Amino acid sequence: MTTVSKINLGKNGPLVSKLGLGCMRMSSVWGSTLNDENESVATIQAALDNGINFLNTGDFYGSGHNELLVGRAIKGRRDDAFISVKFGAIFHNHQWIGLDLRPIAIKNFINYSLVRLGVETIDLYQPCRMDNSVPVEDVIGTVADLIEEGKVRYLGVSEITADQLRMANSVHPVTALEIGYSLADRQIENDLLPAAKELGIGVVAFANTAEGLLTGEMKAPLAANDYHNHFSRFQGENLMRNLEKVELLKEMAKDKGCTSTQLAIAWVNAQGDYIMPLVSMSRRTRLPENIAAMAIEFTPEEMNKLNLHFSQGAILGSTYLQR
Repeated sequence: MTTVSKINLGKNGPLVSKLGLGCMRMSSVWGSTLNDENESVATIQAALDNGINFLNTGDFYGSGHNELLVGRAIKGRRDDAFISVKFGAIFHNHQWIGLDLRPIAIKNFINYSLVRLGVETIDLYQPCRMDNSVPVEDVIGTVADLIEEGKVRYLGVSEITADQLRMANSVHPVTALEIGYSLADRQIENDLLPAAKELGIGVVAFANTAEGLLTGEMKAPLAANDYHNHFSRFQGENLMRNLEKVELLKEMAKDKGCTSTQLAIAWVNAQGDYIMPLVSMSRRTRLPENIAAMAIEFTPEEMNKLNLHFSQGAILGSTYLQR
């Protein structure tokens, strides 16, 4: 395996790997089966060994289980890892029941995260979403206070609008924006992505395969208990049409000697030096494929073909990314 290259996260941000490791699937978030913890820890450590230092977790992933897992994996090698933590989501019995972005809650969340991770400082701390229940300036101002206290190094934001991003950045410099981005979900190109680029904010792009749609492995109909069934993109005629669109990606991947998943990641990677693909992994066997995706290049003709075929609106139906 080759070592992943490094980039600055934002114009004035820290040096991090161009590929990030999403740790969420190592825990049971939506009631899914828990993965083997030893394999998850080994995956994180193998990622660090190969230069992937950006580790993404959330205090609500498995009700703290994910942070405990990350803490176990980085024990004795804190300096090798850049830890990104999301906060604010409230779950009960594996079900999302809302957000709590009150300053008093944030000050409570951070201390539990520090203990579970076994660290003194979290590198990147970010509200998982904004819902206008608490003014943006109050949420961001609280994180700014935590930075002043030394409990947090950098401010991040996630799943917000361009206006909210500008407001947040006016309160305290935002280092990174975490947002869903893929060939199938390009709505952020209208205003959010340009705003991040203008402000010099790094973009941590998750859901590169559009929840599995772009892997080339999804087939219709889905199993009755498949969580994808909740979203119109994966229902009935929409799914049939969308899978037809993915055939082009499969053909191009075959011609280039790679997988559709690799091609989907490579497309995100090619969108700019300020954009980091964030890929979820829970097994070491996934690392070589995903790292190799970072070396895939496109000819201008290939890029134009993909951009035209997967233009905005080409994929039918919505997912949780459209709210």
